[in-house]
Amino acid sequence: MALQLRLSSPPPSLLLLRRGSQNPNSAISKTLNLTLLPRKPCNTVLFAVAPEVDPTPVQPLVEQEDDESGLKNSLAVLKEAAKTRRVPASDVLTALSKVKKSKVDPTPFFETLGGTESPGRTWMLIFTAQGKLDKGRYFPVTAVQRFDAAGKRIENGIYLSPIGNLTFEGRLSFKKKILAFIFERVKIKIGPFGPLKIDFGKKDEREPSTKDPFFVWFYVDEEIAVAQGRGGGVAFWCRCKYVA
Repeated sequence: MALQLRLSSPPPSLLLLRRGSQNPNSAISKTLNLTLLPRKPCNTVLFAVAPEVDPTPVQPLVEQEDDESGLKNSLAVLKEAAKTRRVPASDVLTALSKVKKSKVDPTPFFETLGGTESPGRTWMLIFTAQGKLDKGRYFPVTAVQRFDAAGKRIENGIYLSPIGNLTFEGRLSFKKKILAFIFERVKIKIGPFGPLKIDFGKKDEREPSTKDPFFVWFYVDEEIAVAQGRGGGVAFWCRCKYVA
């Protein structure tokens, strides 16, 4: 006995599909013939699907990268960039973005940045980027910052040897992952002369706060450090040897 079923648009079509068929869409038709057979084992399955839709579940092409391994890979990129300055800027920006989004415990940051005794530790600026991390470049001159956790002091210098150097000195404070600072004087050295020291007006003994210039640190270890300044720019430094 045969039964003919006619379907009118737009209700979903009925798809008669034998298990193992590779293209279920080719069986979609507005007219479907069903034949009633004696009861016996059957490998026929009936699906209801919308026209032009493949009922097979879509599998993701790429699995989401694990946060921990992503951070590890990004740090490796930054450390290679610090050593060679040959890593493409686009790769550095991508790595900085991942480090910025990571959630690293900031508890050891200050001691790692500034050591446990004066004069602290020094860090060379390697790369600077805009806040949105869509543009950035390797810093073109030698810039070194010294953080002294024990003495709560900061020094920021630009070195143009043998022409000379320009350094700013001041005090700092560190709370959670924010390092705020106030510069008190500048030192100017030209060739073999100097340095000439100039104080910035009346001495202010208040503790630096977020009303002053500051860095928000996203990552610090014994080799590199990543932070964002008050103006929104993001940068990373590498540890360097202190020279008095």
